Amino acid sequence: MTPGVDILLSQLALYPLDGGGFRPWQLVTYMFLHADFGHIFFNLFALWMFGQAIEYEWGTKRFATYYFVTGIGAGLLQLLVGILDMNSAPVVGASGAVYGILLAFGMMYPNNYIMLLIPPIPIKAKYFVIIFGVLELFSGVANLNSGIAHFAHLGGMLFGYILIRYWRARGLY
Repeated sequence: MTPGVDILLSQLALYPLDGGGFRPWQLVTYMFLHADFGHIFFNLFALWMFGQAIEYEWGTKRFATYYFVTGIGAGLLQLLVGILDMNSAPVVGASGAVYGILLAFGMMYPNNYIMLLIPPIPIKAKYFVIIFGVLELFSGVANLNSGIAHFAHLGGMLFGYILIRYWRARGLY
């Protein structure tokens, strides 16, 4: 990388609290950086696949609010785990917010079928979401230093669940 890119990344990626590189704005900016083409492609594909139905039902403003709450929540949980685990790796990507979108889809359309690619079988959205959540929890606990922010994914799901429950309790959704 060039020195300019390294400086930019050091300001925009989400750095752990105890590493000296953390800046509050990183809780938003880290979602717009990705490790490679595959990372951004799959995040955008999932956002398109699951997000369009949610945005249609909620509207753009509520959808954007949800997206940023889940993305920031994902970063917060990852920061907490980083303190407990002494993990000093920066985090990039919108995956936490995308997992929040996945959870919303599963809660809003639990009986809709999703066709898996490998193996090519249909599965109800509610089971798909549960399987992904359990896999992330297992992966996070079993392999904390894998280079994947599993707890950020779980944080997106957790904050998404809390926000949807809050909106439902207030009759906002």
